Amino acid sequence: MDVTKILAAKYPAKAHAARVAAYIRAKTGVTDGVLYVEGQASGLLEDCDEPVPFRQRRAFMYLSGLDDVADSYLVHDMATAHTTLFIPPVDPEEVIWSGLPLSADDALARCDVDAVLPATELNATLARLGAAAAKNTVFAIADRVAPHVSFLGFDATDFAVLGEAVDECRVVKDEYEVALIRQANMISEAAHQAVMRNVRAAKNEYELEALFLGECHKKNAKFQAYPSIVASGRSAATLHYVHNNKEMPGKDLLLLDAGCEWKLYASDITRTFPISGKFTKESRAVYDIVLKMQLDCIAMLKEGVAWDDVHLLAHKIAIDGLLALGVLKGDKEEILKARTSAAFLPHGLGHYLGMDTHDTGGHPNYADPDPLFRFLRVRRNLPANSVITVEPGIYFCDFIIRPYLKDPKHAQFIDEKVLDKYWDVGGVRIEDNILVTKDGSVNLTDCPKDPEELEKIIMGA
Repeated sequence: MDVTKILAAKYPAKAHAARVAAYIRAKTGVTDGVLYVEGQASGLLEDCDEPVPFRQRRAFMYLSGLDDVADSYLVHDMATAHTTLFIPPVDPEEVIWSGLPLSADDALARCDVDAVLPATELNATLARLGAAAAKNTVFAIADRVAPHVSFLGFDATDFAVLGEAVDECRVVKDEYEVALIRQANMISEAAHQAVMRNVRAAKNEYELEALFLGECHKKNAKFQAYPSIVASGRSAATLHYVHNNKEMPGKDLLLLDAGCEWKLYASDITRTFPISGKFTKESRAVYDIVLKMQLDCIAMLKEGVAWDDVHLLAHKIAIDGLLALGVLKGDKEEILKARTSAAFLPHGLGHYLGMDTHDTGGHPNYADPDPLFRFLRVRRNLPANSVITVEPGIYFCDFIIRPYLKDPKHAQFIDEKVLDKYWDVGGVRIEDNILVTKDGSVNLTDCPKDPEELEKIIMGA
């Protein structure tokens, strides 16, 4: 994939609008209407004159490609496929402090839209479109319409289907979106390797977090897709560890779950590696199980595969591996039936990836009574050109496992004496971002994960 060449073109907003319009026509039977979306509004922090950190609304980005301008609006006429972007007019007082804003000409050259107008013309344009047909519907997103916006002239308003349509259409990525995710991955991969090369000298987790962020900033990736997880030793058993401030000397592994975003599109990469540069016997044994889980699950991916089945495979491999170590005992089918493996892999295998780290369209069922699937964020067959993370893990979390040891249903399958050897491993997770294709998949994450290669990088070889 030639990322640079692909990203030299415009973000394909009009193609996205066409897909969303087709979804709405199929869902509602309304053949013509107007799509209306608002960008993120500017604002100030509470009790402060500093601006709220800005992140563009995803539906607006999807239909406009404008990722970095606040107080903007978009109208797409389904009948003519004509898209109009509305941007803030020049405010002379604001120019004194912040410089000239994006001009209409620059916005038109940059964005895949048909016209650019000042936001002061929004209501007049909506009124004209509303009166243009005998029966006309405006589709907007509930609670995402500013008080000053008027839909006078429209026969009907629908605040339900547009958000759903955008969320569902976002699941299948076009080449441009995949290139954005790949760009974010390339930057994050380099930052991960920088942490590997410096982990032996680090004294505290926050040193490595700062290093990762700095490496991303050097490549103009100023925003992270999510707060970094930099977890050493037993802290790696906390799935979404947030502290990143523990001393590291004497600990075994570092789990680094971190990824930048590029033009709002996320990367999400996890690597686990030895702080000393050498795996212990126990940590290497667990690492090998998790690596097999990941590689075998990735090999299973292709269009139409049920994500539940891939997740189930991860648990079966985890059970086989923990039985071989002696942490689990008994019949593997009985262990699976009892769901005892959820003590060591409590989360889902992965999630869709796009403008959100946990992207839309997965249809999770967090009320599922089955603990093996309750936290699975995707509960559907995977379409081609969706991007999904594959992130199996094995964790030795005291808070999770102790209740299992007290429950006879599960305790019969866990050898506590063998388990005691593995608490200091903490947790191992390996995560890549995978593009699903018709016949297989493409790994968008090219970051070392072979255990011997990791050791060589850390040791400076």
